[in-house]
Amino acid sequence: MKLLIAGIALFLIVETNARWINFPIEAIQAGHDMWRAYNDMREANTIDADKYFHARGNADAASRGEGGKWAAEVISNGREWVQEKMGHGAEDSAADQRANEHGRNGGDPNVFRPAGHRTPCSSESHED
Repeated sequence: MKLLIAGIALFLIVETNARWINFPIEAIQAGHDMWRAYNDMREANTIDADKYFHARGNADAASRGEGGKWAAEVISNGREWVQEKMGHGAEDSAADQRANEHGRNGGDPNVFRPAGHRTPCSSESHED
C-alpha cells in the first residue's frame, strides 16, 4: 500500500513539473507564431485584413498550450495598450481584442478574412 501511494505521489510530482517545464517553451513558440502572423499581415498589405491576422496569430499561439495562450494574451494586450497610447481609436482596439480573444479561444480566424481577398494561409502544423 505504501508503494502504491508513493507511486501516485511520484506520478503527480512528475506530471506537475512537466507542465512547468513546457510552459516557457510554449510561450516562446507562441511569440514566434505571433511574429509570423504580424509579418504575414505586413506582407499581405490587404485593407481590412488585420482582424484575420490578429485571430490567426492568437489561435496559432494558443494551440501550443497554456504557455502559448498566456503569451498570446500578454502580447495582444501589450500591443493594444501601446496603440491606445499612440492615439489609435478605442473602437478599433476593441475590435482587435475581439479578434484576439476569438482566436485564443479556438475560433476559426477565417471568419475575419475579408471577402474576396486571399491572405497567406496559417501554419496548420507547427514547424518548431
